[in-house]
Amino acid sequence: MNSDLHRVAALVSTMAWLTSACGDDRRLDAALLGITAEDLAADIQTLASDEFAGRAPSSPGETKTIEFLRAEFMKLGLEPGHHGSFFHEVPLVAITADPNTALDVTGAEWRRVFSYGGDFMAWTKRVGPTSEITDSPLVFVGYGTVAPEYDWDDYDGLDVAGKTVVMLVNDPGFATQDPDLFNGNAMTYYGRWTYKFEEAARQGAAGALIVHETEPASYPWEVVSGSWSGPQFGLVAEDDNMSRVAIEGWVTVDAARTIFSATGLDFDALKAQAATRGFTPVELNATASLRLDNAVERSISNNVIAVLPGAERPDEYVFYMAHWDHFGTDPTREGDQIFNGAEDNASGTAGLLELAEAFASLDPRPARSLVFLAVTAEEQGLLGSAHYAANPVFPPAQTVAAINLDVLNVRGRMHDISVVGYGNSELDEYIIWAAAQQGRRVRPDPQPQAGYYYRSDHFNFAKIGVPALYPDAGIDHVIHGEEWSRQQEAEYRAERYHKPADEYDRNWDLRGAIDDLRLVFRIGYRLAHETTFPNWREGTEFRALRDAMRGTR
Repeated sequence: MNSDLHRVAALVSTMAWLTSACGDDRRLDAALLGITAEDLAADIQTLASDEFAGRAPSSPGETKTIEFLRAEFMKLGLEPGHHGSFFHEVPLVAITADPNTALDVTGAEWRRVFSYGGDFMAWTKRVGPTSEITDSPLVFVGYGTVAPEYDWDDYDGLDVAGKTVVMLVNDPGFATQDPDLFNGNAMTYYGRWTYKFEEAARQGAAGALIVHETEPASYPWEVVSGSWSGPQFGLVAEDDNMSRVAIEGWVTVDAARTIFSATGLDFDALKAQAATRGFTPVELNATASLRLDNAVERSISNNVIAVLPGAERPDEYVFYMAHWDHFGTDPTREGDQIFNGAEDNASGTAGLLELAEAFASLDPRPARSLVFLAVTAEEQGLLGSAHYAANPVFPPAQTVAAINLDVLNVRGRMHDISVVGYGNSELDEYIIWAAAQQGRRVRPDPQPQAGYYYRSDHFNFAKIGVPALYPDAGIDHVIHGEEWSRQQEAEYRAERYHKPADEYDRNWDLRGAIDDLRLVFRIGYRLAHETTFPNWREGTEFRALRDAMRGTR
């Protein structure tokens, strides 16, 4: 179906739905009123309690969490979503590198040794007791990007077998602020560290190092050193991940400048060249050696899947999703050792339960099926959703859309709501419509350069072509305005985000969260009664996948 016909069909379907919905106002209003701050608060308190021990994957805290979710879904009358079970197993491996190691870089007449934690962080996805690079030639590959839709290939004509590639974080659009280059200031997937390591493996590199800089990464070095130390969870492929590079890691920008300078190269000049189409890779005339000794522990974690079957088209699915996991406990810490994860993401998981209850209250049921997916190991790299995307229970071609709940608004009512990844799909039209029902406006992500669209679980649905919506809290508070909201967000990021201080607070104003949940309920309600399938916008990374699966090219 061409795009004009698709728009006509969507309009006809929408008008038909709106006409039929006029008679459904009472039951819709009743369902919306069933989403309450009292119920939401109770579930957040439970999930973020010390009893749940920070909800780490493959821990006693996981057992309590998934059993709680199963019991709640069963209480609502929902059906198990995975072959008669509410649980969808996710095989994980935790690989812990011995920090007593060093990165040894050697040139023709010089040698530099860099320290773990202070100068670099490194790990491996390969499942084994050791992983190493030895005298691996270093080559600077700019942004390490192969993006056909942007006519960009940093590896063009380059053989990196046995070599270690050095790359910049983010992408050329952010570096130049050119709106016509990549996506301008807004990060594309090619700017994410996950993509860069995956592409290095596809190119056959032995190792891959990303140069950290705070502004293009959107977080300081302390986030790198904290997040990539200790056990690193991953999924396990049939080859024990031997298709990945042997060593993945980050180096500080100071370490990178030291290496480039020792080889007679100007890091800043090459960085500027890397953002131009005329850039070609540069051999650094130096080699790197690094050995990691690893402790390996395999385990099984679980996604939780519950389904409300559709009354008319049960083989078409509208997804709501949230990650239930957090960081567990750290017995080496003084004082509070539990990462309760109240906002991140007990709030989203509790919201998932509220939505499930609201839809379960409808009589008759919606035409399409509603799927409520609580995924594991988001904090370890979106692993639960990645496993689902690689092993989908419901066909992606029959999956209408996915709506992600990750950190609800606990600061009160807003005049607006943000959409992370605004402009990517036709789902924008749905949230604009739903926001208008509340007298609110929709605004794009206020921090597009941070690439948040690629940093939460909906992205794994996008990667297989399913349109995915990621609403975020607005910033125009009805009483305090925008500056106050930005200050509150900055305070959360600095003081509570990924820290034991992220605990339930009785002083939260959950009215904003309830507004947002009722808004996304309206979107799902509409999607569940329509007959069309939303698509990605022309020119996005995911449009071709959706067209292929739906036969709409």
